[in-house]
Amino acid sequence: MRPILMKGHERPLTFLKYNREGDLLFSCAKDHNPTVWFADNGERLGTYRGHNGAVWCCDVSRDSKMLITGSADTTAKLWSVQNGTQLFTFNFDSPARSVDFSLGDKLAVITTDPFMELPSAIHVKRIARDPADQTGDSVHILRGHQGRISRAVWGPLNKTIISAGEDAIIRVWDSETGKLLRESDKETGHKKAVTSLTKSVDGSHFITGAQDKSAKLWDIRTLTLIKTYVTERPVNAVTMSPLLEHVVLGGGQDASSVTMTDHRAGKFEAKFFDKILQEEIGGVKGHFGPINALAFNPDGKSFSSGGEDGYVRLHHFDPDYFNIKI
Repeated sequence: MRPILMKGHERPLTFLKYNREGDLLFSCAKDHNPTVWFADNGERLGTYRGHNGAVWCCDVSRDSKMLITGSADTTAKLWSVQNGTQLFTFNFDSPARSVDFSLGDKLAVITTDPFMELPSAIHVKRIARDPADQTGDSVHILRGHQGRISRAVWGPLNKTIISAGEDAIIRVWDSETGKLLRESDKETGHKKAVTSLTKSVDGSHFITGAQDKSAKLWDIRTLTLIKTYVTERPVNAVTMSPLLEHVVLGGGQDASSVTMTDHRAGKFEAKFFDKILQEEIGGVKGHFGPINALAFNPDGKSFSSGGEDGYVRLHHFDPDYFNIKI
């Protein structure tokens, strides 16, 4: 399995997202320019220029026409995927950390970081079908997290919003009323900051990765802990195969402690776990720094990883991957 190395970012990667068909891959990095690539051969299609801060997150609409990005420049922007023009800018008072379109793309949830006296918040915005009608008004603003919210996503049928962040607690909110419905249990939950959260394809469960060197699988409706995957370094990114019962964890140390460690070529690996048995089944090495982003192609036949080293590595699986037996 030879990876395709995609070099288009000058700074560390922050997020990767495939569109629904799996033919386009969107990457965000700290270099201000979200980029779109062909997902089969890793060819760069173009960049979205307009942010002037690190871009933390992105999401693409179901029809692949609209892209939303959240940035440290305190804005979230809507873009035309096809020609790269800015359609709208949502302005906030602090960095926009996470963005997620709802089912049907009529709403978006955007999280903002704490800043000076401001607490972190989750903003629900209406997304107009015609960009000319777009407004910046919030439908709801949810508060309650201590510290940064690293990710907020929509629950089943847009009835709930699931959020997680620095306070290590996963929260489920009612998206209609803005009320807090559930919190993860302190005993079974993460012990340190949650860095990433990814839903399964069918939306019935989701996985979180945290700095406590573990990833956890949760039921999306009841917030019951289903599985825990333990690894030996902090987890920065998690994803699940849409095809097989596989979970992928990516991580490394904090960027500040990278220089103190042994720098053997590409020792940072994406670790594959059996989703059911919670056992490690393999790893894909190659990055020269911690892995900050992971994404599975919707067809389950390839995955990509983005690292602190500024590279996106695109891996098309060999046929024997699909017959791994434990």
